Order: sequence, then C-alpha cells, then structure tokens
Amino acid sequence: MTTQPTAPHVFSAPWGRQLVLITSLCGVILFGISAVLLARAPENPPWMYQVGTWMPLAIFALCALFSVRGYSLQDHYLIVHRPGWRTRVNLEDLQSVSHQPDATRGSIRIFGNGGLFGFTGLFRNQKLGRYRAFATDISHTVVIRLPIRTIVVTPDNPQKFVDLLHPLARDADTN
Repeated sequence: MTTQPTAPHVFSAPWGRQLVLITSLCGVILFGISAVLLARAPENPPWMYQVGTWMPLAIFALCALFSVRGYSLQDHYLIVHRPGWRTRVNLEDLQSVSHQPDATRGSIRIFGNGGLFGFTGLFRNQKLGRYRAFATDISHTVVIRLPIRTIVVTPDNPQKFVDLLHPLARDADTN
C-alpha cells in the first residue's frame, strides 16, 4: 500500500524593511553605474568598458533569480520557492525547529547574498554557528536544526510554520 502525499502548507516570504532598503539602494547604485557608463561611452568602447557597463545589470538580474518567493512544507520536505525553480530540503532527521526573532544578528557571510533580493547562502554567527539562510525578513527567523546543518527561513507566519514542523522534531517530547 502506498501512502498518499499530503497537501502542501504554503507560506509567503514577505520582505522586511531592511531588505527593501538594501535592494532599493543597491538597485539605484547598480543601474546608476550602468547609466553613467552608457552616457559617457566612447564611440567604439573597448570590451572591458562594455563589460563594466553591463556587469551591474547582470549582477542585479542574477540576484533576482536567487530571491526567495515563499516556502512550502510537504511530506517531510521544506521547499523554498524561487523564480522559476525550487530548493528542496529533506526534514526527515529534523532535530528541532523554533521561532527565534533576530537569530541572525551578528552574522558573517561566508558565501552568498547579504541583502539584494534576499539573505541567501552560507552565514555564521556565535549563536547558530554555520547556517544556510533562505531569508527575506531577518526579524522573523525560524531556525531549523538538522544533524549536519542548520537552516534559517522567514515565513509569513513563523509560529504556524513551527507548529506544523514540531511533531517531526526529535526534541518534540522535551518542549
């Protein structure tokens, strides 16, 4: 007998004030660089000049492709929705899940994006150690601990998200 997949629980990923500010400021700077270089371009610009002109726009577009649009929980998986693709995280060995506002405070980015369309990638801080972030509002963080990694997400309803995952956690009996 096969088990039927459960219906997904879907959460949006609203942008926090800090993300709006960083994305807006970076957008103005990146588009401004390209606009100034285009306006001052010589008649036959060298290829490095052309790269410098278009690189800021490419950076902006690439970061937009990696933005977080939302999350869903289905059949022991966290699915991070991105524009045109998804990232799946297996939650079968979930150790704990908790809503920890501002858990990312004091973080250092190891590899990733620190605010242009999201806070995504690998980060480290004293409280969480090394973690992978799929975040849009760092004041509403949910920390998911697995045996070999820690994940931070920022769903629109953190407490409901935690309540749905809590029965899967190994520490469910201790909380």
